Amino acid sequence: MDTATLREFTARFATAEETDNWDKHVTANPNGGNMLQSDAYAAVKDGNGWLVRRLVIETAEYSSYNLLLEKNFPVLGRLWYLIKGPDAESVEDIKPMLDAVATLARERKLNVFTVKIEPDVVESPEVAAQLEAAGLVKAPNIQSNDSTAILDIRKPSNEVLRSISSRARNAVRRAEREGCEVIQEEAGEESYKKLYALMQNTVNAKGAMPLRSYDYYAKFWNEFSSRGQGHFFFVYEEGQPSVGAFVINYGSKATYKDGGSTQNRKQYGDSHLTQWAAIQRMQELGCVEYDFCGTPSAARIKDKTHPLYGMGLFKTSFTKTVTDFVGCYDFVLSPLRYKLWLKGGEKVLRRLETMRTGGQFY
Repeated sequence: MDTATLREFTARFATAEETDNWDKHVTANPNGGNMLQSDAYAAVKDGNGWLVRRLVIETAEYSSYNLLLEKNFPVLGRLWYLIKGPDAESVEDIKPMLDAVATLARERKLNVFTVKIEPDVVESPEVAAQLEAAGLVKAPNIQSNDSTAILDIRKPSNEVLRSISSRARNAVRRAEREGCEVIQEEAGEESYKKLYALMQNTVNAKGAMPLRSYDYYAKFWNEFSSRGQGHFFFVYEEGQPSVGAFVINYGSKATYKDGGSTQNRKQYGDSHLTQWAAIQRMQELGCVEYDFCGTPSAARIKDKTHPLYGMGLFKTSFTKTVTDFVGCYDFVLSPLRYKLWLKGGEKVLRRLETMRTGGQFY
């Protein structure tokens, strides 16, 4: 699509009917939506440091439904964060979509100084050049799965198993032979506490990024589970939980969102078998892809100094391909206030909010 034939878009906030049927609309987006644009995630973020708006960006050919997270700051005005959006049919659509969003902000006199975006568009030099030509400014990435491993699970289970690496396949088969059992458990405080403890164990052992609070995760897990979109899987060793995973099904996409384990376990292959059990359950629920949710970038997947190296090694044993998305870009509406944001406004405001809430900014 050349510049002369760019589509024209309009933007508006969702109607009550659209809000009531939000997930149906989001999963009909050009790229099938994203679990971070879901009704469940809106419930997690609303009031948790953010005002949640639901945005509809339309052209003659399609409508795109996106969550818009808003923070309002003194002096600077409003920051809009189109988390994992906009969901566009092509990269050429992103600029006219954002022009429509800017028009909405101006017409409503909402004093927005910048719009953060992170569309699920695969990174390439050509795409980066297009986004920069559209006036977008590259910003630090926010989401853990801007680089990730995605497994195609459309084929029957036996064929999917054959498609993964021999190391992972052998680990699954050995764990099965040795009687390892993966148990799917109901959502609720017992499951939440078990998984959170396993996650803390992993973070303490691996020195990974600190966890959000237990209350945050409990709310997150509860919102997805209560909508039939969240599933807990556990393995036990000597009567105690040793591996745990929380997996989301959203539309046709499955996401391994959270997991943890105890150290120095006796059962070989238990983590691989947990993922394999989750993959099979996601197939039953109609998912066609399984996102392992976060690895080093393709360029650094073999870099042993990367904090996610071990995690990346495990996840890419299921699928060798690392998908790098474009990550975060800023669409600047007020250059002066955006300059203040970059010159230290963001750093100061993030620190103040962390002190005030004890939670992460984004």
